[in-house]
Amino acid sequence: MHVGPVGSVHNKAREAATNLMNQPTLIETAVRKYSDQARKAYRTCLNASIKCTKFLFRQGLTFRGHDESATSSNRGNYSELLQFIADNDDKVREVVMENALRNLKLLASSIKKEIVNSCALETLDAIMDGIKDRFFSILVDEARDVSVKEQMAMVLRYVDDNEHVIERFVGIQHVTDTTSSSLKDAIDTFFSRNGLSISKLQGQGYDGASNMRGELNGLKTKILREQPCAYYVHYFAHQLQLALVAVAKKNIDIASFFATANSVVNHVGASCKRRDLLRQQLQEELVIAFENDCLITGRGLNQETSLKRADNTQWNSYYGTLISIISMFSSVVHVLQMVIDDNPNESAGEANKLMREIRTFEFVFHLFLMKVILGLTNDLSQALQRKDQEIVNAMALVKSCKEKLHWMRNNGFDALVDEISSFCEKHHIDVPNMEEAFILPGRSRRNAPIKTNHHHYRVELFIYVIDEQITELEDRFNEVNTELLICLACLNPKDSYVAFDKPKLLRLAQFYPQDFSDEDRLALEDQLEIYIHYVCSSSDFSQLEGIGDFAKKMVETMMHQVFNYVYLLITLSLVLPVATASVERVFCVMNIVKGPLRNKIGDQWLSDSWLVYIERDIFACIENEAIMLRFQNMKPRHGQL
Repeated sequence: MHVGPVGSVHNKAREAATNLMNQPTLIETAVRKYSDQARKAYRTCLNASIKCTKFLFRQGLTFRGHDESATSSNRGNYSELLQFIADNDDKVREVVMENALRNLKLLASSIKKEIVNSCALETLDAIMDGIKDRFFSILVDEARDVSVKEQMAMVLRYVDDNEHVIERFVGIQHVTDTTSSSLKDAIDTFFSRNGLSISKLQGQGYDGASNMRGELNGLKTKILREQPCAYYVHYFAHQLQLALVAVAKKNIDIASFFATANSVVNHVGASCKRRDLLRQQLQEELVIAFENDCLITGRGLNQETSLKRADNTQWNSYYGTLISIISMFSSVVHVLQMVIDDNPNESAGEANKLMREIRTFEFVFHLFLMKVILGLTNDLSQALQRKDQEIVNAMALVKSCKEKLHWMRNNGFDALVDEISSFCEKHHIDVPNMEEAFILPGRSRRNAPIKTNHHHYRVELFIYVIDEQITELEDRFNEVNTELLICLACLNPKDSYVAFDKPKLLRLAQFYPQDFSDEDRLALEDQLEIYIHYVCSSSDFSQLEGIGDFAKKMVETMMHQVFNYVYLLITLSLVLPVATASVERVFCVMNIVKGPLRNKIGDQWLSDSWLVYIERDIFACIENEAIMLRFQNMKPRHGQL
């Protein structure tokens, strides 16, 4: 057979064919190259989508727009933000929106929900990792959303390694009814799904509704049957709220006063014109006071303000209303007079009626009396709503409030009358002679009992209202006298550990048989003797104000390892819930996430949105890579990371 020259065209063709047979197929190489590019493009697109999601949740903004079509001038926050990122990043522009593959645009509503769900699950896992196997308490409340669905919110309270009290929102769940059985089933489902052990549950915090605190079939009772150490504490701030409401409902004079105060606020703020008149009059009075050199000036003082509306679900908010009426009394009277002089109509008649009522000594007396009472309870209300509030400190605050009310009852009347009289003289309101006979308007004088103005205002109003308030506080806060809380008070380091009581602390350990065996209690008895001697003689443990400070100091000095049983008692006491603040803030967020314009948002989307928005400090620390992996593993995807 004839073989051509080595460099012939025939030999070159054969060599090329041999090389082609020996290398990987061109198709495989091309597919691999395309696959790498697709993976990179998909990762870039998904990462940009997660960045948009994070930003929108941190700001509490909506995702969808009214018109998300390509021709729309505003396609919604998500699409517009993604477009903004693409316009400022060439790599992102090449793989998103119209440049993305047809089935990898990641713009579908279902895809957005899955990304959000991935964010929520990663956030929840981070919260659960913080709890680990620690003791915790559960705080539960329910409320209706804008679409009239009953939503149950859940918060977990625990103590971290540095002895900081942590409260974390862990989700909401739509419950078809609010029976204790439905709520208990929802809690059991959550515990099972997140690997929480009910044996670690050491406290329950609810409001006073019967489905929550019922002795036979309430939620607290159902949980106590499974975990006897999950002690129930009625929210202290809620009990204070009930005490204030009870006084207003029982006393007809106080109820009438608050009705008049509400009418004044509503009438003066009924229109923009009246609000403008109020601001203008207040500004003129400030200018006159400044010219007469009787106005205190400084940063933050004399700001533009208006009459504050009270919230019937938070009676302590009336304190701000009363303060604003007192400080703006002249301006309020001026606006009412202008309404009367404007033209005779129904509105003018109402204004005239209110004018006569507020320009009486009786109204001013109630105004200042309730201002003082609500002022005493306002600080208590604010303190009881701190999420890191300790149960022992809360008991001390309630006791202090009662003592202040007792002191005011016995010593505060004359000072109050002097303050009221000075106010009345300033605003040209007649002040009755306290030694003259009191005449009740609209009643026959013939058969009326003879009594002086001093007796009426001091005994029938001042003392009676304060006694009612003290009685309500005693009744509402009777739980602070239970044996458990009395024993907890012995841990308080205040005043050089004067509350220390060894028998009561040993009794406290008996409340937790799962955590203190018989041998542990014997060891605790010996440890308490050494513990109290050490802390009283150590400068590190002096001047401590509460159990929380004491626990932090023990960790700092490593004494929590030496006095391990005492430290366990302290941790258990810190876990007990006091405040509703964390749960109440959840329902405040409800109006941001699910409002009238977003009333059809689904339950899962709502729960995920709430979780990442409320716990956005944790959400911000989660890496995009973790969210991408979670999203990718939910189900088979067209794109691959």
